[in-house]
Amino acid sequence: MTDYPYTRAAEGPRALGLIVLQADETIESEFRRMISAQQPLYVSRVPSGAEVTPDTLNEMSHHLTRAAKLFPRPVHFASLGYGCTSASAQIGAARIADLIRLGTAADQVTDPLTALIAACRALAVTRLALLSPYTANVSDRLRDVLSGAGIATPAMGSFNEAREENVVRISRASIRAAALDLAAQGNVDAVFLSCTNLRTLDVMDAIETETSLPCLSSNQVMAWHMTHPAGMAAKIPGKLGFMQG
Repeated sequence: MTDYPYTRAAEGPRALGLIVLQADETIESEFRRMISAQQPLYVSRVPSGAEVTPDTLNEMSHHLTRAAKLFPRPVHFASLGYGCTSASAQIGAARIADLIRLGTAADQVTDPLTALIAACRALAVTRLALLSPYTANVSDRLRDVLSGAGIATPAMGSFNEAREENVVRISRASIRAAALDLAAQGNVDAVFLSCTNLRTLDVMDAIETETSLPCLSSNQVMAWHMTHPAGMAAKIPGKLGFMQG
């Protein structure tokens, strides 16, 4: 065997990280469409239930630190996102950040709900039309947290689906039709498509065009919140993309 010396390559852009639900089939592909191809993105997964209930959402808190420990140890993330909107409401953003930081280092830890609140403030949105795939006992907690942040949800609709394997297969046409109907109920500043497992990127521009309202989604707001503060290049769809600067 011949031994060869080597030199160290120059450090590249700072990395982003995602902790993704075991059941999620959408967030990774949508994130890769929004962030630069040159942007390092590392992904870990956390066990999640086949059905979305308050109990299965809270159960994930017991696995977040372990999922964070599976990232490469030398990496100090510029931003790390936990990809579950409903669990963010159930567990709480501060606890999520604490649990993740027990497992890895990150300048910022965020989640779709924290990112949504930041996006609403950036767009001066205080009244949302909220479209959720989930049952009322899950969606109501999300509405309560938003209300506590000064964001009302006077128009609310749901596909009333508890199983993740069905949520990811809700058609784009169904999402668009429901969003337009909610927006038509009036007295809202924006539309929010909740859930990282909903396939939303390809309908957001059409919803904005037909309603003249900003359209926000779980994956979109979190990608924006992870890249915008760090000055990273990203292709964020919709009116929120103009906030990228």
